[in-house]
Amino acid sequence: MTTIAFIGLGAMGRPMARRLVEAQHRVTGFDLNPEALAYLESKGGHAARSAAEAARGADMAVLMVVNAEQAEAALFEGGALAALKPDASVILMATCPPARVAAIARRVEAAGRRFVDAPVSGGVVGAEAGSLTIMAAAPRALFEAVQPVLAAMGSRLFHVGEEAGQGATVKTVNQLLCGVHIAVAAEAFALAEKAGVDTALMLDILTQSAAGSWMLSNRGPRMLEAEPEVTSAVDIFVKDLSIVMDAGRAAHTALPLAAAAHQMFLAASGSGHGKADDSQVIRAYRALNGTRDA
Repeated sequence: MTTIAFIGLGAMGRPMARRLVEAQHRVTGFDLNPEALAYLESKGGHAARSAAEAARGADMAVLMVVNAEQAEAALFEGGALAALKPDASVILMATCPPARVAAIARRVEAAGRRFVDAPVSGGVVGAEAGSLTIMAAAPRALFEAVQPVLAAMGSRLFHVGEEAGQGATVKTVNQLLCGVHIAVAAEAFALAEKAGVDTALMLDILTQSAAGSWMLSNRGPRMLEAEPEVTSAVDIFVKDLSIVMDAGRAAHTALPLAAAAHQMFLAASGSGHGKADDSQVIRAYRALNGTRDA
């Protein structure tokens, strides 16, 4: 049984931590939300009052936080890194800029711990089912050592490189497609609405035609709801597509579709919808087109 500190019990972190408990690991979680801690305890995990307390004596720390800033705060300012066992591993699973991931890895390794860059894809549905795609970068021996833990959370494990930041780079490309898919699905439904097409019928047709995609099937129904449950917020894609655009600049690569999608998420956020489900980027299209929820 591995002793795991799980930091970040949000919409995806909660089911991921639960899957680790179900795999017979000892999981101690930390989150600023008391309801998240209560959830973990109800599933057989343990709650901590700080990141350092969660990590005290743990074999491994899994971070499923919002961004690199939160990861750094938990590990360094919050004391989690120092509280881990001397030979412990840190697994960063959040979506972060590759350069920031590499910098975090250097600090972790300088403290004598090991680091795995392992972002995920699959959303809340994948986290609940334990079917996430995990894009891990670490020395091969370390990847193999942590593989049983990763396998409790994901069914598709990929070793994408030996160096920290390579996993984050693969995730950046993934998020480019995810963000564009969501935005273009919203654009399609905005056109259907403006043209007076039954959008529920449109969704049924699209998901069963060549235009279908995982994102359309997942986000499309929520675009047709007035206030869908938030599984990933608009502001998450403002952040993720910002990472995409930074990567494009660094690689001198033109990303015009990603840029357009980024602007639509920014427009939705700037109109006060940043905390809404990311499917609600459609509200930015409705504002442009003078239709409902503008």
